[in-house]
Amino acid sequence: MSFQWPTLLWTLLLLPLLVLLYLWLLRRRRRSAVRLASIAIARDALGRGPGWRRHVPPLLMLLALAALLVATARPTAKLTLPLSQRTIILAMDVSGSMRAEDVEPNRLVASQEAAKTFVQQLPRDARVGVIAFAGTAAVVQAPTQSREDVLAAIDRFQLQRATATGSAIILSLATLFPEHDIEISHITGQRKFPGRALGEDKPKPEFTPVEPGSYDSAAIIMLTDGQRTTGPDPVDAAKMAAERGVRVYTVGIGTKEGEIIGFEGWSMRVRLDEDALEQVAQMTRGEYFYAGTAEDLKKVYESLSSKMVVERKEVEISALFAALGALLAVLSAGLSVYWFGRVA
Repeated sequence: MSFQWPTLLWTLLLLPLLVLLYLWLLRRRRRSAVRLASIAIARDALGRGPGWRRHVPPLLMLLALAALLVATARPTAKLTLPLSQRTIILAMDVSGSMRAEDVEPNRLVASQEAAKTFVQQLPRDARVGVIAFAGTAAVVQAPTQSREDVLAAIDRFQLQRATATGSAIILSLATLFPEHDIEISHITGQRKFPGRALGEDKPKPEFTPVEPGSYDSAAIIMLTDGQRTTGPDPVDAAKMAAERGVRVYTVGIGTKEGEIIGFEGWSMRVRLDEDALEQVAQMTRGEYFYAGTAEDLKKVYESLSSKMVVERKEVEISALFAALGALLAVLSAGLSVYWFGRVA
C-alpha cells in the first residue's frame, strides 16, 4: 500500500497524545472519588464499576480517528479488478503451414477450437475482433460483442501462402485506432481503412506516444506457427503498439526446430521464430506462450482468458478507510449509550 499524500501520516502522532489525555482523565477521576469521607462511602457512592467496558468505546473511537487520518493521506493499493468494455483483437495465422498435423487434428483446427473456447469465456461486454493473416492481413470480423459473429468468422478461415506477422499487428492497431489514420495500404492493398468513407479528407491527428502497456481498453493476441516471410518487421510493428500502450500477447504453435511441410503440390520449411515473438511481447509489456500440443494451446487460452477478465490496478482506497472510521465511531457511540446511557 502507498499514499498520495504521505506527509499527512504525521497526524497519527496525535493519537498517543489522546491516549495520554485519556489516562490523565482516568487518574483525575480516581482522585476525585478518594476525596469522599471514606473508602467505604466512596464504594457505596460509585457502586460496582463498569470494569473493562469503560475502555471499549474510547478504544473504538481512537481506532476510528486512526482510520480517518489514514484516509486523509489518500492510500492506494494494487487490487485485482474485473475488466469492462475491453476490446480484444485475435490475430490468427492462416498460412499454409497451419495444416501441419503435429498438433492434432492439425494446427489450424486446434487453434480455431481453442480460440472459440476463449471467446466464449470472455465477459459479455467485451468486444472481440478477428484478423486473419498470411501473406497479407485482413479484418474478417470487426470488433463486436456478438459471439455468434466472431465464432462464424473464425470458422471461415482459408489457408494462404507466406507469413506476415508484422502486418497482423499493424492492421490490429488500425482496427483499434481508426482515428490515428495508420497507413495500411502496403499490407492490405486498400487505400484507406475500411471504416473511413471514400473521399473523406480529414487532417491527420497529432500522435503522442504513451507508456508501453498503459492502454487498458484493448489488447492483441497473435497466434502464429512460423517466422515472417513477407511484410513489415514484427519488431517495428511492436514498437507502434508499444507507443500506443497496447499489449501484444504472442502464442507460438508447432515445431520449434523447423520441418518441411507440403501444401498444394509444393513444399516449404517452417520454423517458429520464438525470439521475435518474445521480443514483441516484451516490448509491449505482453507475454509469450508456446503451445506444442492442442492441450497446451487450450491451457494457453485459458491463461489468457483469466488475464482478459481481471487486471491488477492501482486504486485509491481512501473511501474504504473513511467508511471503516465512520463505522467504528458509530459503534463506539452505540456501545457507550447502551452500557452507560450516554455518549462518553
